[in-house]
Amino acid sequence: MGHGRTTLRTAAATAVSAALIAGTVVGLAPSAQAAAPSVRFVDITGDGGTVLKANVVTPAGADGSQRYPLIVLPTSWSLPQVEYLAQAQKLADAGYVVLTYNVRGFWQSGGRIEVAGPPDIADASKVIDWALAHTPADPAHVGMGGVSYGAGISLLAAAHDKRIKAVAALSGWADLVASIYSGRTQHVQALGVLDGAATLTGRESPELRDIFDNLYSSNLAKEQQMIDWGRKRSAMTYVDQLNKNGAAVMLANAWGDTIFPANQYADFYEKLKVPKRLELRPGDHATAELTGLFGLPNDVWTDTERWFDHYLKDADNGIDREQPVQLKSRSAGGYEGYPDWKSVAATRRKIALAGSTTIHAGVDSGADGGIVFLSSILDQVAQLPPMAAIPLLPRRWAAVWQSQTYGSAQQVRGTAALHTTLTPSAESGTLVAYLYDVGPLGVGKLVTHAPYTWHGRTPGEPFDVDLDLFSTAYDVPAGHRLAVVADTVDPLYIEHNPSGAQLTFSSPPDDPSYVSVPVREQ
Repeated sequence: MGHGRTTLRTAAATAVSAALIAGTVVGLAPSAQAAAPSVRFVDITGDGGTVLKANVVTPAGADGSQRYPLIVLPTSWSLPQVEYLAQAQKLADAGYVVLTYNVRGFWQSGGRIEVAGPPDIADASKVIDWALAHTPADPAHVGMGGVSYGAGISLLAAAHDKRIKAVAALSGWADLVASIYSGRTQHVQALGVLDGAATLTGRESPELRDIFDNLYSSNLAKEQQMIDWGRKRSAMTYVDQLNKNGAAVMLANAWGDTIFPANQYADFYEKLKVPKRLELRPGDHATAELTGLFGLPNDVWTDTERWFDHYLKDADNGIDREQPVQLKSRSAGGYEGYPDWKSVAATRRKIALAGSTTIHAGVDSGADGGIVFLSSILDQVAQLPPMAAIPLLPRRWAAVWQSQTYGSAQQVRGTAALHTTLTPSAESGTLVAYLYDVGPLGVGKLVTHAPYTWHGRTPGEPFDVDLDLFSTAYDVPAGHRLAVVADTVDPLYIEHNPSGAQLTFSSPPDDPSYVSVPVREQ
């Protein structure tokens, strides 16, 4: 485990390094070419005296006689403060003061990585203080946003600072526990990417190092401590505060985000009682926003600017009158609008998981969720999700159920849910459930999946498993069927099955097992 983890972190660090070089070069290019607006690199004193490296972009000709709306953009995990320069210049051209800063613990900013802890939230308020004192920013019109880490910090800051009137949280998290520990299962490839990037570009706090180590080692004695740590850093914990403060919130994410799955954003969206918008598209973590960081046309950044224009400038651009939930299928077509998240999955069809099936644990059956970043990017660009030959999956290691062949296309939209009765031979274990689109030749394309782990169960005693698979939008062609697969090993996750363990899936007459699939009526 130790050697594999080191290799994963090294590979992640190498990949992040290449991305940083490309992103930095492209991000700097617009500032070198454009004479206006003006760009200043500054130092800002954050919480506890920590120095934060930042840049300020102001509209051309700003002389202090006029006030402009302010947008604050904290950087993404491991990226430098030039990350947003292309977008910052566009926003400044549109009449905003834009301040982007390197969060503490990364690059030249001081301090250590706190993972959106209290010092990071205090930093955000200190940055707003500085901007109001040193730029022509309007204190009545303050917005905050960013990608990934910047998105998470922005949501938390809006819950703690009433001056923030609008937020655009792109590819972020609202529930850290549901992101990297969903189904009580460690998302080890995602952890490796975060850990490797932090090692390369920043300075982890001792607390963060302990969290990583305890997650890698599956330290159950520290499980509640880790959950408490994650909840303290989750906007979901402060949703009542956020609703009270009233900031307008735009959330955008990708269906295949392997760091922050779409489910946790959708659940958070439902709890918001402020002006809100949810956008979900094909892709992986931050890939939907990527071209916009290079200054190229990009739907996410276009809607972000429209969101800020309406809620910081009172622009009547119609974004408040559009359907607030906007989805784009992984398969084809344009955007679909819905009045709320519940309407996405208004119609459901069940696939029965009939009979009793026993599988052996500890071997990868060939059904997998893919590789962090790579698989969902291939799906985004070429509609090539992870695939498996369903008839060839070894039934010793995988349980398989299939629907009837569909006479018409099935537009899967929302969150599929698994319900089954499980009898394990050991007190701890892990299963991974998959939903595949199966063509006439038996080749299955992954529609969605999710992991599930249990501890402290009595061997040989059945219990109910209820598991939400990761939310998605996928079109199953006519003439295809859906297949449900359950196995025990997936490279994306740490599994907890003892050697020789077996799992038995059953469907009692009084409590039948099924997967409920949400479909869009055509």
